[in-house]
Amino acid sequence: MRLELHKVKVRDVRWGDATKVEGGVLYVDKTSALEEVKDDAFAKVDLELARPGESTRIIPVKDCIEPRVKLSGGNGKEYFPGFCSPMQRAGSGATLVLDGAAVVTCGSIVAFQEGFIDMSGEGARYTHFSKTNNVVLVVEPVEGLDKHKYEAALRIAGLKLATYLARACKDSKADEVATFEKGSTAEESAKYPDLPKILYVCMSIAQGLLHDTYVYGEDIKLSFPFLLHPNEVLDGAVVSGNCVSACDKNTTYHHVNNPVVCDLYERHGKDLNFLGVVISPESTVLAGKVRNALMSAAIGVELGADGVVITEEGYGNPDTDLCLTAKYFEEAGIKAVVISDEAAGTDGKSQSLADATPEMNAFVSTGNVNEMIVVPPMEKIIGEAEAIALLSGGSAESLREDGSMYVELQSVIGSTVEIGYGNVGCEWV
Repeated sequence: MRLELHKVKVRDVRWGDATKVEGGVLYVDKTSALEEVKDDAFAKVDLELARPGESTRIIPVKDCIEPRVKLSGGNGKEYFPGFCSPMQRAGSGATLVLDGAAVVTCGSIVAFQEGFIDMSGEGARYTHFSKTNNVVLVVEPVEGLDKHKYEAALRIAGLKLATYLARACKDSKADEVATFEKGSTAEESAKYPDLPKILYVCMSIAQGLLHDTYVYGEDIKLSFPFLLHPNEVLDGAVVSGNCVSACDKNTTYHHVNNPVVCDLYERHGKDLNFLGVVISPESTVLAGKVRNALMSAAIGVELGADGVVITEEGYGNPDTDLCLTAKYFEEAGIKAVVISDEAAGTDGKSQSLADATPEMNAFVSTGNVNEMIVVPPMEKIIGEAEAIALLSGGSAESLREDGSMYVELQSVIGSTVEIGYGNVGCEWV
């Protein structure tokens, strides 16, 4: 399977008479863009622009999406199969990417586990989306709309807007083409018989109550763990629909840019054989957690894996999924490395995970979600500043009279995202 990502670099975003990329600037025809996202679920819809370095805060944020569209392969027109294109296998052909741009969905609170993005100041240090040129979709639901219907409408509107932006720029010349090519697990194992076989298990929130992940348009909470070719992950097969704490939410943007997938791909055929990606739903009940962990390990055994990288999404009860998955892989003779953040209290001295197991002996931390930060006031607020009172990591006391906020790191979108796409790290002391 061969995938080409044709990346058009976006260094600025502005309003324009037509949607296009010219000289590194993404011009957006606001009227046409708004037509793409009209929905009876919305009483009000608007678009705002937010650029790196501006004194702008976006709050509350639901999802972030990279604008993409197929140039060839599939139907060659749309993206996100199951949502914005007919059902087809992702991962082959050519895809146009507006690299450096993002669609950010924002609106009346969907659930308490949303977050915020600051485009400058202290908060900007902790989120990738302070570095992207953002087209912000701001909506108000019609009165009395069921929150699940509102979430679905907002999710799909964000995907439609991202697809529209890329589709309108299909004739733009790519600044870079990144190629991802890999055969089946059997073909690659025959090609590299002496390289260690490494599997990636991407644990994904699938707990209902607005904690959901979608693969090919389907909610995976009733799914068993299953294997995807890495190209499928990098080409829009996986979509976020969850309201897990903002810090470690895998947004749709994160999925198509998953650094674990990219790093393992980079080493494939050199010092390891990258077998593929297992999507493992995180269940709400212990029996489901045990089942999914066992079945993930069983896939590893069937593929002959020598090692596995496991990433978590969320914290709290998903820590049990993480521990069980590491445990069963280790018991099967497959070395496990886990990536997770920690909830160690504001002083960093509390137990980092809600569960533990002796088999989990190789741990990579993406930071402490309870770390406290002060973010300065912003000149422009997209959304509603008072929403911080309802966000994880925030409270009614967080918003100060001057507009600054005293919050936990967990209220910043992507600050400790557990696939490692963040700015928080560690160093030897």
